[in-house]
Amino acid sequence: VFTEEDKYSLYSNLLFKYFLAEGVVCGHDLFVASAKEHPDNILKELPAPLLDDTHRNELGEEATVVKSEDFQDSMKIAWRYQNLPKMEASPTTSTKFGHYYDVSKPMSPELFQSIKCHTFYLPEELSLQPKMKTCNMNSAYTRLLESIQRIIYQEGFDGSNPQKKQKNILRIGIQSLGSMLWGDDICSSDTPKDVHSLTKFLYVLRGLLRKSLSACIITVPAHLIQNKAIMERVTNLSDMVVGLESFIGSERETNPLYKDYHGLVHVHQIPRLNSLICDVSDTKDLAFRLKRKLFTIERLHLPPDLSDTVSRASKQDLAESAKLLSSGCGAMAIGKKHLDF
Repeated sequence: VFTEEDKYSLYSNLLFKYFLAEGVVCGHDLFVASAKEHPDNILKELPAPLLDDTHRNELGEEATVVKSEDFQDSMKIAWRYQNLPKMEASPTTSTKFGHYYDVSKPMSPELFQSIKCHTFYLPEELSLQPKMKTCNMNSAYTRLLESIQRIIYQEGFDGSNPQKKQKNILRIGIQSLGSMLWGDDICSSDTPKDVHSLTKFLYVLRGLLRKSLSACIITVPAHLIQNKAIMERVTNLSDMVVGLESFIGSERETNPLYKDYHGLVHVHQIPRLNSLICDVSDTKDLAFRLKRKLFTIERLHLPPDLSDTVSRASKQDLAESAKLLSSGCGAMAIGKKHLDF
């Protein structure tokens, strides 16, 4: 999974931690790599899971808030629209998938006792001499590939060899790959000298993932990469590409269309079974918001109230946004619940 970071890396880091937290709850081994924040601190900040009955009790308040908001919106709608069928706000079905997490509480240390957590902190690894051939690749990427390869082979995740241990899955999380902290210059120059290091790294990593029992999530500050060719190559080497666009500091933060949301979710590419290429999604109507305890992805809707209090410029923006969203509304599956995490 390739995640394009939002401008301040607030929500992308949250999704990054959700991916790792799901691995802890499922009993998977973890490998966390970072050049900015120590992996031990990342693991300490994983959200606490809400399991079984606890999940219902914790989410009771959130459900009440959602119902009250729906009631207030219904009061603004004219009576002649009341009997029309409502559009579902969720892109998923009613079947529960995965687990729910409380972002206001850290995960208890007892949950980490049954799994192995492997870490890679670049400032600590720079003193070690790499054993792999660099192949004109960045030394930081070489050390990271060497560490991932060693864990896959030593811990029994290599799918090409007979499994001596009980089968398990390795979840790999790499934070802010391609940034200057990794010694790469693709984010600081339009014509970087080391233009192919990230592409070579992803190519070798893709080969390791294909022949091992592992899954990987990578966050990249795509908004800092000015070279379009690099982003196209990175996208082609990824199975799933998701971008997060935060409203912090943008004009959309005060736009009435987005008053109930904190950002947009752009699904650029999703994997397709039995095919050599990935599916390029045309969905343009997904948004997210961070509640008190949950991170929710919902279908974006136009507000029902377009009264005189809304300026003429805002109405024009709403009309243009409605045309943009209309092409993607029919592409998503209909569900009964929000896509909560």
